[in-house]
Amino acid sequence: MGILIKNGTIVTAGDTYAADVLVEGEVISLIGRRLAEAGQTVVDAAGKLVMPGGIDVHTHLELPVSNTVSSDDFFTGQRAAAFGGTTSHIDFAIQPKGGSLSDGLAHWHEKAAGKACIDYGFHANVTDAHEGIYAELPELPEQGVTSVKLLMAYKGTFQVDDTTLFRVMQAAARHGLLVMVHAENGDVIAELTAGLLAEGKVAPHYHLAAHPEAAEAEATCRAVSMAGISGALLYVVHMTCAGAVEQLAIGRAKGYPVMGESCSQYLIVFEDRLQGADEDPFAGAKYVCSPPLRTEMDAEVLWEALADQTLQAVSTDHCPFYYEGGRDGRPPGKELGRENFTRIPNGLPGIEDRLVVTWHLGVNGGRISPNRFVALTSANPARIFGLYPRKGTIAVGSDADLLIWDPAARRTISAGRQHMACDYNIYEGLEVQGWPEKLFLRGRLIVDGDRWLGEQGGGRFLHRQRSEWL
Repeated sequence: MGILIKNGTIVTAGDTYAADVLVEGEVISLIGRRLAEAGQTVVDAAGKLVMPGGIDVHTHLELPVSNTVSSDDFFTGQRAAAFGGTTSHIDFAIQPKGGSLSDGLAHWHEKAAGKACIDYGFHANVTDAHEGIYAELPELPEQGVTSVKLLMAYKGTFQVDDTTLFRVMQAAARHGLLVMVHAENGDVIAELTAGLLAEGKVAPHYHLAAHPEAAEAEATCRAVSMAGISGALLYVVHMTCAGAVEQLAIGRAKGYPVMGESCSQYLIVFEDRLQGADEDPFAGAKYVCSPPLRTEMDAEVLWEALADQTLQAVSTDHCPFYYEGGRDGRPPGKELGRENFTRIPNGLPGIEDRLVVTWHLGVNGGRISPNRFVALTSANPARIFGLYPRKGTIAVGSDADLLIWDPAARRTISAGRQHMACDYNIYEGLEVQGWPEKLFLRGRLIVDGDRWLGEQGGGRFLHRQRSEWL
């Protein structure tokens, strides 16, 4: 007996058409009109869209940060992702100082073991460029990891120098690995931060002053130029501003193998939130992330870049912290920076809201088509990160990761109904149209409306292939 999804409209990155989908076991076995119902479990999708499950390639679950840890683990974060329509994500396995990339991967496998409830993969995050890592890079694909990340910011902790970045790019080009970068000039940020603190400027909104747009644009230019020299496939994460997009576009016009993503928060939540509120000036701490929130003008540039293929994906950089942590069993959170903005844990919650926010603003807003929505949130991530066509499409033989989407459903986003382990929501009060109704992971119904039907341990590690994106 299989599962037959009938009467829906299938939407992929390239096509929109009315058809039924038959799922047998964990894969799609047949697509066609008026498929026979006998012996099948029938799901009626009349009036609904049937899309591939979302893929979020930029998350930080259970991430150690300074004196705390991000508040979602591999169960709570993945369950929240599923309620938002996401069936796969890729997290960052942090190389420990003095350790190997394999040490970081092993530790992240331990974090996910027995908790994962959707499918997941890892990027290898280079933080300590000792000679041993260069010998490890060619071995990563054997472990199912085909992407490495380096940070050009966070001086004194995660930041790598240009020599390291370029050497990793050269090695990546030789071995078919994709290089991801956090593009901000960490040296400039460190100097600006020191100056602000010396002047006693410690409120949350000074985080923005320490992270100017030009510091992101300059670092993007540098990374794009190095990719052009080395031939490495480059993916710039969480792009926020017009200046950075301009630098990426210049590289793409020159034929460099470069691409980028933005995140749903940068499309609607702006820098004025960092000012807080009259009744709670520290409330701006909720919105501290790096790179920081920008302006409405920057958001319009991002939308144009997402529509014209300058940018290839929308992710989340999901890294939540409680606003009032350190009590009632909660890990410490944003309150750590009450006296000094540099101590506020950087990161925002968003893994649950990515699809509804992007659909509402993008499709309902007339900025992108439903097909482009699928490309940005599922198909492109699958192609870029070595999961296609197993994931990211609806085709015979593909995993039956299927999202039944109700384009007419109206909801109001609120922390009161979210599944993320966080005590606020950055989209609080946003009224959206378009909502996930049912979600299948490899043929198993794991979300049905407000009901959770998945299970801890039901998610699988994704052994990824090299990127096919050129």
